[in-house]
Amino acid sequence: MKRNKYLFVFCMLLAITLAGGIFTRIYMSLEEQAAEDGKLRVVTSFYPIYIAAVNIVGDSDGVWLENLSEPQTGCLHDYQLTPQDMILLSKADLFLVNGGGIEGFLTEAGENCPALKVKEATEGVELLEEYGSGFHPEEHSAQEEIHIQEDHIHGTENAHGWMDTGRYLQMVRNMADAISQMDQEHARLYQEHADSYCAKITGLTERITGLRQKLEGKAAGGAEKGNPSSESLNVIIFHEAFAYVAEELGLNVVYCLNLDEERQVSAGELADLLEEIQEHQVSVILAEEQYGRKLGETVESETDCQVYYLDTLVRGRYEKDSYLEAMEKNIEVLEQADW
Repeated sequence: MKRNKYLFVFCMLLAITLAGGIFTRIYMSLEEQAAEDGKLRVVTSFYPIYIAAVNIVGDSDGVWLENLSEPQTGCLHDYQLTPQDMILLSKADLFLVNGGGIEGFLTEAGENCPALKVKEATEGVELLEEYGSGFHPEEHSAQEEIHIQEDHIHGTENAHGWMDTGRYLQMVRNMADAISQMDQEHARLYQEHADSYCAKITGLTERITGLRQKLEGKAAGGAEKGNPSSESLNVIIFHEAFAYVAEELGLNVVYCLNLDEERQVSAGELADLLEEIQEHQVSVILAEEQYGRKLGETVESETDCQVYYLDTLVRGRYEKDSYLEAMEKNIEVLEQADW
């Protein structure tokens, strides 16, 4: 009996080893073929960066483009590089990343692939301060160093800049410049593709600007009625990515409760949240469907506050218009919200 058990384990290990070897040989073969074709090999870190790169590269046959993580991975705060990831990066000419501390594995990647050129899409882009969970923005100045005791600290910047269409446009420009520098023969084509994509992003920005003007008018109307907190409308967010949405709309974030798959909201935190809603006369909360639905339903049952669910744009289809379509849906939700 014991002998059969050991034989089974041995066979399983042998099968895994053979499968891994076959996979590696196939992968290396594909990589070598790309190199022989003389293509620029570009790897992106995760979904929003990849979609931008797809639009920049367009129909050019001079670039071999691959994404490091799966489209359903989401944010990369806790992402760990796999042996396959390291093989991919070792063969890349350019690694396009978001920056802002969201790719915590960059040091490891740099140590293992010292010749790899890395470009941060948010380079030169002004990022917001990281809120963290249970954070009151008005309690801290911009110069203070914030120390928040929670499980997922990944830097002092809020790296979700792609949630602001103006910042995302800058990120696209940065990536287009990086690809153009690496493949100057096709630089003009990449810049033309970036121009076309940025024009579509600008269309979204104009729509957001129109909504912002309406919300500012509503806030001004409240101020005229003697409401001291109506210089701008107050909002609560259940994900720090929505701080960018709030800023682009001219909203005042009074409280952030950062929810994820490991976050359990305590009874005390719920009580604090309900108190914040009442104290700041909050009528709208912005949340992510996957992690915010349960708490959102509780809030709506306990208060007159409405919870609206937005896409954080960290996962989706591998199609060039997917960011635009998802952001447009977000705007539609915001336009229909009861502010």
